[in-house]
Amino acid sequence: MLIWIGFISLILFFLVMDLGVFNRKAHVISTKEASAWTGLWVSVAVSFTGVIYLLYGSEVVDNSTGLTPTNAAIKYLTGYLIELSLSIDNIFVIAVIFRSFKIPRLFQHRVLFWGILGAIVFRAVTILFGVGLINRFDWMIYVFGGFLVFTGIKLLLEKESDEFDPHNSWIFGQIRRIMPIAKRIESDAFIIRKRHVVAASPLLIALIVIEGTDILFALDSIPAILAITTDPFLVFSSNILAIMGLRSMYFFLANMLAKFHHLKYSLVVILVFVGMKMLLSQVIHLPEWFSLGVIASSLGLGVAVSMRR
Repeated sequence: MLIWIGFISLILFFLVMDLGVFNRKAHVISTKEASAWTGLWVSVAVSFTGVIYLLYGSEVVDNSTGLTPTNAAIKYLTGYLIELSLSIDNIFVIAVIFRSFKIPRLFQHRVLFWGILGAIVFRAVTILFGVGLINRFDWMIYVFGGFLVFTGIKLLLEKESDEFDPHNSWIFGQIRRIMPIAKRIESDAFIIRKRHVVAASPLLIALIVIEGTDILFALDSIPAILAITTDPFLVFSSNILAIMGLRSMYFFLANMLAKFHHLKYSLVVILVFVGMKMLLSQVIHLPEWFSLGVIASSLGLGVAVSMRR
């Protein structure tokens, strides 16, 4: 319990420092600033592998799964790479949402901050629910595995013309029924009061749509990491650290998204691989280093081919 409290307290400390100190005033995040923050978060996440090794080599963690320190560290790093790769796909959707609602770069950080905070809460609930299902019902692993394979194939067959349009989403339609939506963005406020009329700012609409799409992405990412391990702390820590770096990674990649077109095929390979790993879990037992190698090489190859072309 102390480890859980300590980790969550560390994440909350970073969030408070982010919005209350480093980004207290709204400003456009430069590529240089975003690259520095991205490097910091990746370094923190990778360095946390050592923390995992030390924790699972002691009696501090309730290691009911019987993981060795080395296996725990590899499983954490593999889970982190899965979440990071799927988060990159999420970046494309966020870019479409911001472009669709004409959100100025000046206010994008504020929207993403609250979006990440909501995602952390939802992921925590989903992880606990998913781990509980697999531990209680063994057959759920086949459901999750089949869903991942289906998602990978669907992503492969997806056409360029099928790009997500936020204005046609169910969430946007429901918000418009509840309250009017302002057409202009005049401040960083999410709710606007004008002439005795309370309206939702496009910032709020973008935030809610981002939260809604993150829920859909969680349906892919949570089962994917559960194919690697069902240890709650490994799943939660790798997932959250990947999400925390998503915000700065968006600003780092925002101007280069068109260059990473071939990452789509890396995601297809990763989703199908972890899905098949779940489906064949009772027949084939792959070592941790093999899964880590497949995921890392798929992601690296997708980036390399995209940059070269």
